[in-house]
Amino acid sequence: MQQLQKATIAATYASGLVVFIDVQYNPTELSFEKAVTNADINIPGLDTPLLQFVRGNAEKLTLDLFFDTTDSGMGPTATSVTTLTDLIYGLIKIDPDGHAPPVCSFLWNPEFPGVDVQNIGNQLRNEFQCIVESVRQKFTFFSPTGIPLRATLTVTLREYKTLEQQLFELNLNSPNRTQSWIVQSGDTLSSIAGKLYQDPTQWRYIANFNNIEDPRRLQPGTFLTVPPIT
Repeated sequence: MQQLQKATIAATYASGLVVFIDVQYNPTELSFEKAVTNADINIPGLDTPLLQFVRGNAEKLTLDLFFDTTDSGMGPTATSVTTLTDLIYGLIKIDPDGHAPPVCSFLWNPEFPGVDVQNIGNQLRNEFQCIVESVRQKFTFFSPTGIPLRATLTVTLREYKTLEQQLFELNLNSPNRTQSWIVQSGDTLSSIAGKLYQDPTQWRYIANFNNIEDPRRLQPGTFLTVPPIT
């Protein structure tokens, strides 16, 4: 029988340091919440307004983590459970180098929820990249001298994605709408036009709109706005 894999939280700090925190006991429940924002388009004479998609909202993952240090005893050898819980609590504190809490990833196993969603391009996932939005600590057992030995942490994780990640994952394909593109090594205006317009010969639209004088010298990392064509 395959051994159950331990869930892990990986925290990436501004300095580049990555800290892996294994949970002591795997959670028994994961609660995901994802929503989108739609706007009502009111048209006189219609029974209901039309709905216009505006944007997606950050997904939230909520889980309970259980910690226990009673194995080390309850007397003079007792170890406070805060030696474990403070590792999680610290993820909501400001990193002095980055001026913000670290960016985290919740990882468990290859069958993470969302890995099998079909027809959404690059938006499949096998982890939950996030920031820690809230930590609620409940200490439930103490030694005779008041040392906390058991605790349950309710942790809320909020989805985190950079602009570059979102543009890559969405990979929107509509030549009649304004799009964005981040130049990668080897890209040409023709290849970008072929990808987004389905017509490599339309590269001049991109060059003119972005004031590109020499289309043969594209700098990787450059952010391009790709105008709509009909």
